[in-house]
Amino acid sequence: MKMTARQIAVAVEQSSYSSNYVQQQIAQNLRLAAILASEELDPDYRNVNNQQLRSLAARLGVSNISLLVKTEDDVVVARSSDPNELGLSTKGWGYWYVAFLELFAGQRVSVKQGQTMEHFWSGPFEYSTSNPQFIEKWGYYYDSSTNYIIDPYIRSSAISDYVKIMNPDEIVRQSRDVNPELLEITGINPRTFGSSTMQADGSDSINQKLRNQPVQYGTYIFGNVEEDKSAVMTALARQEPVTLDTEARGKRVLKTFIPIQQPWADDYVISVVMDYSAISTVIRDELINNITTSILLLILFLILSYVLAGLVTRPIQDILAKVNDVARGVFEPPLHVKSRDELGQLSHRVNAMTSNLLQHTNRLNQTLEENRAVKEHLESVINGTSDAIHTVDMEGRITSTNRAFEKLYGWSAKDVLTKTPYLVPATVQKQEDARLRELRDGVVLPPVETIRLKRDGSIVEVSVSTSIIRDEEGKPKAFVHVSRDMTERNRIEELLRRSEKLTTVGQLAAGVAHEIRNPLTTLRGFLQLQREKQLLIPLHVDLMLSELDRINMIVSEFLILAKPQAVHFQLKDVRYILQDVVSLLSSQSHLFGIEFNAHYSEAPATVHCEENQLKQVFINILKNAIEAMPSGGTIQVVQEVRDDAVVIAISDEGEGIPEDMLPKLGEPFFTNKETGTGLGLMVSQRIIQAHKGSLEIKSEYRNGTEVTITLPSADETEAG
Repeated sequence: MKMTARQIAVAVEQSSYSSNYVQQQIAQNLRLAAILASEELDPDYRNVNNQQLRSLAARLGVSNISLLVKTEDDVVVARSSDPNELGLSTKGWGYWYVAFLELFAGQRVSVKQGQTMEHFWSGPFEYSTSNPQFIEKWGYYYDSSTNYIIDPYIRSSAISDYVKIMNPDEIVRQSRDVNPELLEITGINPRTFGSSTMQADGSDSINQKLRNQPVQYGTYIFGNVEEDKSAVMTALARQEPVTLDTEARGKRVLKTFIPIQQPWADDYVISVVMDYSAISTVIRDELINNITTSILLLILFLILSYVLAGLVTRPIQDILAKVNDVARGVFEPPLHVKSRDELGQLSHRVNAMTSNLLQHTNRLNQTLEENRAVKEHLESVINGTSDAIHTVDMEGRITSTNRAFEKLYGWSAKDVLTKTPYLVPATVQKQEDARLRELRDGVVLPPVETIRLKRDGSIVEVSVSTSIIRDEEGKPKAFVHVSRDMTERNRIEELLRRSEKLTTVGQLAAGVAHEIRNPLTTLRGFLQLQREKQLLIPLHVDLMLSELDRINMIVSEFLILAKPQAVHFQLKDVRYILQDVVSLLSSQSHLFGIEFNAHYSEAPATVHCEENQLKQVFINILKNAIEAMPSGGTIQVVQEVRDDAVVIAISDEGEGIPEDMLPKLGEPFFTNKETGTGLGLMVSQRIIQAHKGSLEIKSEYRNGTEVTITLPSADETEAG
C-alpha cells in the first residue's frame, strides 16, 4: 500500500514537472504581452477604456486584459476587456492577494505557487472566478511606472484539455487495474478536507478551485470524514504513514494515509484503501509456509546439536573445572588444550588470566602485609602521642580514639563506641558547629583554644585542631579532632601575666612617687620659707595650690588605671557621641583659631559601648590635637563604616611626633607636654581595648598626627 502511494506520488510529481514547464512557457508569453501592453497604455488607468483593452488583447494574442487597482483595503479590477471581470474584489483570493500587495510594494513575490519573474508573477492553472466553466492562466505585471497591475490571461479549451490530461486520475485508474485488491486511491488536500461545506463523497460547494478542492484526484467512496480527517492530520504531523483497520460499505478494509512532500507546493496526503480479505489470505498462506519451514529447521538443528555437543562439551568441562579451581584460589596447574579453534583460544586466555590473577594476588598479599605494618606503626605513634585524638563520623558518633583521649577525658575506647559522650559544653556548641560547617566548605582552620567536658563533668581547657576526611568523590566522611591539654600552660601564662602586672604596678608606683615628690619638695620649701619669715606670701600660696592641683590630677588618673570601673555597655551610635564631643570643644578650639571639619557616614554606626568612656577617649585625643596647634589650623574628623567595623580618624596639622618617640606613646608618665602626665593616652588605650577595638597613631614630624580608632559594629559584637 505504501509502495503504491509512493508510485502514484512519483507519477504525479513527474506530471507536475511537465505541467510546470508548460505553465512556465505560458507565463513567459503572458509577461511579454504585459510588457507590450504597458508600453501602449497610459500610466493612469483612468485614461484607459475597456474597448482599448479588447483591441490590445486581440493584437497581443491573449484572451483578455484586466487592470488591477489598489484601494484603501483591497485590490479590485478597474478596467477589463471582459465585462464580467469589472469590479471583482481579490481580497478573498488567498495567496493571489498577497502577491498583488507584494507587487505594489515593489517586492519580489514570495508565493511559492506559480512562476515569479522580474516585475511579474503568474499563478497556476485555475478555474475562472467570473466564469467557472473555464480554466485560465493569469499573469500579473507591475513595474512602478503605472498606478495599476496589468493582468493578461489566456482562457481556452486547449488549457482545459491539458489540465485534464495531466490530472492524476488516469494514473490512479491504471494502478487499480494492476492491483485489484486496491478498492480506492484518493489524493487529499488537508487544508480543505473535512470542512463544514464538504459532502460525504468529497465534493465541496465552496472549495471548487483546483488549488482548494478537498479531493484533488481519485474517488472518495470508502470514506468516513471525521475518522479520515483525524488520520490525515496525524500523518502530516508525524510525517509518517497512518493505517486504520475499519469497516466501510459493509467490508473490513485497511486504510493507509501516506504524507507526500512537494518542493514547489504544499504537502498533501494519499489515501489507499485495500480489502482486508486479500491481506488475510496472503498472511494465512505465509504463516503456513513459515510454520513448515520452522519445523524442518528445528529438526535439523536438534540433529546437528546432538552431534556437535560431544565435540564441544569435553573442552568446556575442562575449562569450567579450571574456572572453579581459580574461584577457590587454586591457580596451578594450567590448562592443556591442543585444539586451535575458539575453545583453544579461550583456554589460552584462561591460562593468561590465571597467571595474571596469581601475580596480582601475590602483590596484594605483599601490599596487605605492608599496610598492616604501616597501620601498626601509625597506631603505635597515635597511641604514644600525648595529644588526645578521636575520630567522629558525620552523624556525630565517635569511631576511634587513642590512649591520650582516655587519659584526658576519662572515656575508654569501648565506652565511646557504645555511648556517645558529651564533650562540647553548651556554651561553646554554636562555635563548634560553625567551625564544622566551615571545614565542610573546604576552609582550613587553625587550632582554637576552648573548653571541653570530662567524663566526671569537670571542665578542661584544651587547644583543639580539627581536620576533615573526605572519600574518593570528595564528600565529607569524618572529622579528626586533636586535643591538647592547656591547663598547665594557661596556669604558667597566668603567672606570667601576674608578674607583668606586678612589674607594671611597680613602674606606675615609681612614676607616681617621682611625679608627686617634686611638687611635695616645692611645697615643703615654700612652707619652711614662710615659717622662717613669719610672713604669708600670696605668690607662694598660688604656687603651692597649683602644685597641689597637679598632685590631685596625678592621683586621679592613677586611680582610673588602678581601680576597675563599673561599666554598662549599651547600643549607641558613634556619630552622635562624636557630634556631642565636637560641639563641646568647638568653643575652646575657636579661641586658638582652630576649626573642626567633621564628616560622618550616612549609614548608622552602632556599637556596644560605655558612652562616657568613649567621650573621654575622644576628648583626650581632640584636646591633644588642639594643644598641638598653638597657631591654629583645621582638625579633620572622619567617621566611616567598613566591613562590619566603625572607623574614626582624627588628624591635626600640628608639629607631629618624632619617630623615636612613637614606640613610647602610651607608657605611663611619658609625654612631650610640659604639664602632661602621659596617663591620658594610656587610659584611652585601655578603654578602647575594653571595647574590643584598636587605637593606632601615625605621625610625621612637622606634618601633623593622625589617630585611627576602630570599633567592632554591634552585629559583630553580638555574634562574638
